[in-house]
Amino acid sequence: MQTRLTTLYQLQIIDDQLDELEELRGDLPRAVNELISQIQSIADQIEAKELEKQNSLDKRKDNDEEVERLQNSLKKFKAQLYQVRNNKEYDALTKEIDHTEERINKLETENLAIEDLAEKIKNEIKELNPNLEELKTELKEKEAELKKIIKSNEREEAKLKEQREKYTSQIKKNDYNTYMRIRKALGGKAIAVVVRSACSGCFNIVPPQRQIEIRQNKRMYTCESCGRLLVSSNIADSAREDI
Repeated sequence: MQTRLTTLYQLQIIDDQLDELEELRGDLPRAVNELISQIQSIADQIEAKELEKQNSLDKRKDNDEEVERLQNSLKKFKAQLYQVRNNKEYDALTKEIDHTEERINKLETENLAIEDLAEKIKNEIKELNPNLEELKTELKEKEAELKKIIKSNEREEAKLKEQREKYTSQIKKNDYNTYMRIRKALGGKAIAVVVRSACSGCFNIVPPQRQIEIRQNKRMYTCESCGRLLVSSNIADSAREDI
């Protein structure tokens, strides 16, 4: 059990150092991800507007073709007026002419609305593009800054990750799962040392009998206040010497 506790604490030491390297990056990773998300959102808006504009232009083209067809029909109907033989034929033709003219007017009115819409969409896209370019420039700067920080620490980080793999391979699966669950829940440190009768994680007093049991290093104990695994100072010292 003493070896299990020591190895777990060594893993904690490595993770602490990796966390410190992560902190050097500050908010840059989050800022980069947010910028990528914003850029994608604007790009999606532009794409949707481009599609809407194209659909509008396609609709106008179809309307133009229909208007041309209707105008040809209208010419034929008007020419036939001079060939009618009775009032019935005349009424039928004038009704058809009126209906055709009404459809032409409707389509031409629709085309005017389509032109206005296409112009509106064009202006909306024009307004979005500068914002998009500005975000892309900012992203490029943030990524370069983040890359610089990562590069300056990449050797140290690679070494720490290699050490972490070594210790992880020596830890029982259940112990590792417990460690990671606590680490995730508490945002970092999963193991605390009993220092001056208190948990070094939350600084609450550990009961005297529990302190004795922890110093015996015969089993795992957790802090009743914060839930961290508790180890004795002997385990912590031994882990630091061997790492």
